[in-house]
Amino acid sequence: MNEIVLMSDPKVAAIPVTECGERLVDVRRGGSLLVDARKQDPADAFAYLRDGVLDRLLEAQEMLPRGLRLLFVEGYRPPSLQREYFEEYADQLRAGRPEWSDEQIHSAASRYVSPPDIAPHSAGAAVDLTLADTSGRELDLGTRMNADPEESAGACYTHALNISEEARTNRKLLSSVLTAAGLVNYPTEWWHWSFGDRYWALITGEAAALYGPKEITPRH
Repeated sequence: MNEIVLMSDPKVAAIPVTECGERLVDVRRGGSLLVDARKQDPADAFAYLRDGVLDRLLEAQEMLPRGLRLLFVEGYRPPSLQREYFEEYADQLRAGRPEWSDEQIHSAASRYVSPPDIAPHSAGAAVDLTLADTSGRELDLGTRMNADPEESAGACYTHALNISEEARTNRKLLSSVLTAAGLVNYPTEWWHWSFGDRYWALITGEAAALYGPKEITPRH
């Protein structure tokens, strides 16, 4: 297994952002993607992504075998909500590991929730998704979506070994189509993929990110 670069790594924050100004669009338009409402927020922001990210998801879906679809769960996340998620998980870790330093807590928390200042979701660049059949029934990918490393004994890691052969096969399929469409995975979360953000730029060797955080409420 290759060494995992966490979101908290200074190399990620060091990537500059050259904001391209691309708009956020509603992934529900046209009905091409299955959209699950479990992460719906009061502002209905969850269903938005940058235009270029959505285009790549649709491209990936075209590569799936007949009878399978991508199941979209969450895209854009307002920075304030991202901060809330990060702080909640950091507090949870702090309670369980009182001997850890603030730096250790910050690093460990970033395995599961991106630090707010560099979070791909807050740039509209990241998507949490899984595979489903055409009726919307989720395939087995080894853990529930958003399972944390403690809960899943690390099975949430994309290349975890403690999952079934069926789950491993499904993860490989998901990875193959999304990678072919130009997205990159955050390897501690099999469901998290992004394009155009700082993490994507670091992993692909690009000089700058295309998308930075946006403090907006998307509108139809």
